[in-house]
Amino acid sequence: MSPAPTPPRLTIIEDHPDWLVLYKPEGIGMHTENDVPGLVVLASAQLNIPLYPVHRLDKVTSGLLLLAKNAATAARLSRLFAEHSIRKYYLARSSGKPVKKQGWVKGDMEKGRRGSHLLKRSMTNPAVTRFISSYDEASGKRLFLLLPLTGKTHQLRVAMKSLSVPIDGDDRYGGQPADRTYLHAGGLCWQDEDGAHHIFTPPHTGQWPDLPAGWQQPWTQISV
Repeated sequence: MSPAPTPPRLTIIEDHPDWLVLYKPEGIGMHTENDVPGLVVLASAQLNIPLYPVHRLDKVTSGLLLLAKNAATAARLSRLFAEHSIRKYYLARSSGKPVKKQGWVKGDMEKGRRGSHLLKRSMTNPAVTRFISSYDEASGKRLFLLLPLTGKTHQLRVAMKSLSVPIDGDDRYGGQPADRTYLHAGGLCWQDEDGAHHIFTPPHTGQWPDLPAGWQQPWTQISV
């Protein structure tokens, strides 16, 4: 029997006494599945402390993940997420041409076939996303900066499809073939009890276009 693969060592972006922000690689799920350790288990083992998830990222998504170090902080941060007081900024790459270059994507979402979701025209309990975009002539790719104001399952992937620009590598929603799904949680912004926190990290790969000027601080480029 071959030995079990060595778990990846996770990169810690910011280590606070009550919480930490780490870099989640693409391809790692949040929770253990089919005996494959999930990210929370891996992070807890690496730091040798219990950690509490307060939000989630899709398995295909890379980027910033906020974890609490104790139950009280988990409750506080979970409340901030529920109140939409923590803003999350995402980058997405697409090979297509959008029906509009900036603005809003709004609409109710419902489950489709085989785990996919659909965006509807109705507005009973809509998913809401603000976005801007930039075209990179060198690569022929378009980069999107996305600010979701709600937290629906597959919200950004469905929003991009509705703009006629499914995310590169997103087979589920019709993206162009690629080595990964090009969705990255690049920024976090919130007001915690001990002050404001603004955290950003670019994608850890050279397959993304260079970020436009100012996008390194996404909270200055796009807001509600």
